[in-house]
Amino acid sequence: MRLRSPRIAPVPQEDWTAEQTALATPLMTRGPILNIFRTLLGHPDALRAFLGWASYVLSKRSTLPAREREIVVLRIGFLCRSGYEWTQHCEIGERAGLTKAEITAIKQGAQAPNWRAPEIALIKACDELHGDQFITPATWQALSTHFNPKQCMDMVFTAGQYTQVSMILNTLGVQLDEGQTLDPDLRAYHDEKN
Repeated sequence: MRLRSPRIAPVPQEDWTAEQTALATPLMTRGPILNIFRTLLGHPDALRAFLGWASYVLSKRSTLPAREREIVVLRIGFLCRSGYEWTQHCEIGERAGLTKAEITAIKQGAQAPNWRAPEIALIKACDELHGDQFITPATWQALSTHFNPKQCMDMVFTAGQYTQVSMILNTLGVQLDEGQTLDPDLRAYHDEKN
């Protein structure tokens, strides 16, 4: 949502090639195809590769529990000022067990009241990865106290994946899907920059 209009327009369904239709069909089983996927359909090979890794990060194959994964996704999305990512994952986060108050607190960071130690460690790790592409020893130790090695790795994978997704969304100008509203904190940021 850094841009008021797309740089790369979503591909209209009536213009899909057979290859694009084959890629989009499984995505439509969940409902209308989202703008992110309609945009990425413009590069079928990239979308195919993207879906493989994204499917892992969002699946039960990832060892990071869904609620904790969504804390990571939302914090990274907010730090990247990705209005599209934030909007999509507020709903996903609620389904994963986050309350509206917790989602709001993610914007405030680790210092927000009522976070427990595991959540503080996740949020600090996101902040460090976003700011320096590295988790400090102290934060890694805190993560390791609450999460096993595979979960710590999946935390890093999730932060990296959603940093990439935010970069794609912001740069390509993917617009919100129908019926969605941009968070007021992100709207203020975007209005400032535009």
